[in-house]
Amino acid sequence: MSAKKTLKTFPSFKSDEEAERFVDQADLTEFDLSGFKPASFEFAKKSAQVNLRVPQSLLDAVREKAKSRGIPFTRYIRMLMEHDVTHR
Repeated sequence: MSAKKTLKTFPSFKSDEEAERFVDQADLTEFDLSGFKPASFEFAKKSAQVNLRVPQSLLDAVREKAKSRGIPFTRYIRMLMEHDVTHR
């Protein structure tokens, strides 16, 4: 009789480089991937543009949050918008 293997929690990464290094070296069968959700990839051409005015403090906070995730702040804003319209 074999004991059920306890899976490790999947780590989070601050950059693509960290994630790539991890995937190159890790045995992914050791990790619990049950919490993963399908990702949307940006293949569509971006033909529309938005220009809006926000308080400087809000823009600074958004930039800091994006920086902590290792992505440009405009991509972070787009991700927030996509998440909001797809997760009602």
